[in-house]
Amino acid sequence: MIDKAIVRCVTETDLSGNSVPILPGPRSPSILCFPAVAVPTGQSRPARPFRSGVSGSSFQARNFLGPGAWAVAMGAGMAQLEGYYFSAALSCTFLVSCLLFSAFSRALREPYMDEIFHLPQAQRYCEGHFSLSQWDPMITTLPGLYLVSVGVVKPASWIFGWSEHVVCSIGMLRFVNLLFSVGNFYLLYLLFRKVQPRNKAASSIQRILSTLTLAVFPTLYFFNFLYYTEAGSMFFTLFAYLMCLYGNHKTSALFGFCGFMFRQTNIIWAVFCAGNVIAHKLTEAWKTELQKKKEERLPPIKGPFSEFRRIFQFLLAYSMSFKNLSMLFLLTWPYVLLVFLFCAFVVVNGGIVIGDRSSHEACLHFPQLFYFFSFTLFFSFPHLLSPSKIKTFLCLVWKRRIHFFVITLVSVFLVWKFTYAHKYLLADNRHYTFYVWKRVFQRYETVKYLLVPVYIFAGWSMADSLKSKSIFWNLMFFLCLLTVIVPQKLLEFRYFILPYVLYRLNIPLPPISRLVCELGCYAVVNFLTFYIFLNKTFQWPNSQDIQRFMW
Repeated sequence: MIDKAIVRCVTETDLSGNSVPILPGPRSPSILCFPAVAVPTGQSRPARPFRSGVSGSSFQARNFLGPGAWAVAMGAGMAQLEGYYFSAALSCTFLVSCLLFSAFSRALREPYMDEIFHLPQAQRYCEGHFSLSQWDPMITTLPGLYLVSVGVVKPASWIFGWSEHVVCSIGMLRFVNLLFSVGNFYLLYLLFRKVQPRNKAASSIQRILSTLTLAVFPTLYFFNFLYYTEAGSMFFTLFAYLMCLYGNHKTSALFGFCGFMFRQTNIIWAVFCAGNVIAHKLTEAWKTELQKKKEERLPPIKGPFSEFRRIFQFLLAYSMSFKNLSMLFLLTWPYVLLVFLFCAFVVVNGGIVIGDRSSHEACLHFPQLFYFFSFTLFFSFPHLLSPSKIKTFLCLVWKRRIHFFVITLVSVFLVWKFTYAHKYLLADNRHYTFYVWKRVFQRYETVKYLLVPVYIFAGWSMADSLKSKSIFWNLMFFLCLLTVIVPQKLLEFRYFILPYVLYRLNIPLPPISRLVCELGCYAVVNFLTFYIFLNKTFQWPNSQDIQRFMW
């Protein structure tokens, strides 16, 4: 019987035994450690002190502690160091955000773009006017943003004695989104810790850099400074996903409902949380099925798309079992209840959109999926675009040329028959998408067809980066992605933010060099975006208002 190894550390100035049990570290060179090594019970062995922070101390500690205790001690040290890195990254990001917020507040004294609808509505709520007669019919989203804003700014008037004019001001309401951005930073970090394996020391730096990179993702980061629904929508959706990963599905469904109150399409990402649970169970059953076939030595199914046929047959057999369905229902019933509430809302409301529906009509806009692939390729190019990736893709195309020929024909057909140009896209020259459409797609009719190979490569590269996830997880993700963006007639990069962040969270942690490259590119894009928005203003011929370029 062996006693556990214990390390007892005391300071040089107090060797009387009245010491505290702390581990030595590089920042405490004046600590002497007396390791009590593992010896048989009842025997004693004199402990030899070693000085922490001097040459050879790591070797001595490893010998005295043993590999298990040493690994625990090192793990605790690395976790503490990671906490320092995280705090520094969050503090610096928030400081820069506050400086940018100040610049925005000085430049934008009045509501801008969609703020002309959101800010007056929030101010009416802030003043206690919650009746439907006070609702602006031009607003198409539910009042989640306004309700949370009132819940944040109203207590400030009670605590600090501020007047209603101050707490309901444009600056205070915009600051709510800056608070959401801090929450998003923390949630992204927690999600990276949960989603990504923690099996090496470098992964802590990779998680911090990945968190920082996604927190300043240009399309998302820009809207932290305006009174839009993006920051709050992201916060509650990420919170729902985190709770789902921890198995707290009732809380996840509750946050999913909060996300729905910010933007109706977020109901799809609540369904994705349920799909995450289902995909996990399907993966377990699929592995069991493959092991069973291997033991029985059954001949594999051969022919075109054989893998998809096998998966389809498995799903069909799995769904025919009442036991399987009842188990999945017991796991996902909070999400099922949320979907029923959504369906009731659609029936009562007469549709998903509230308010002005003339500009938000659903359609089958399949090229939106191609635009999203291109968007992802552009912002994740350090991970998705490389000579080796291109070479692998070309080899695969040659090996499966019939498959890719069919995919190309289908893609061309979808571009031909299902490309739409929303009136806002054609008329509003304040958005970058206006110039992308005008100078790329409208310049030559054939451009949209010539880009099909780029779409296919981008889609393949994106799917290839997710190969660490199970086939069923990928199936759930791409189905939700399709459901979210294809019905949108308007091409607007804001609609790609949530699916992009969820995608980026689930790819394997890239090398530090690629993360630094990605972060540097995001910093450059953000600098240009903010500089153009704040300094390169213009006016329309029939208006005296200052106009600005934005996402």
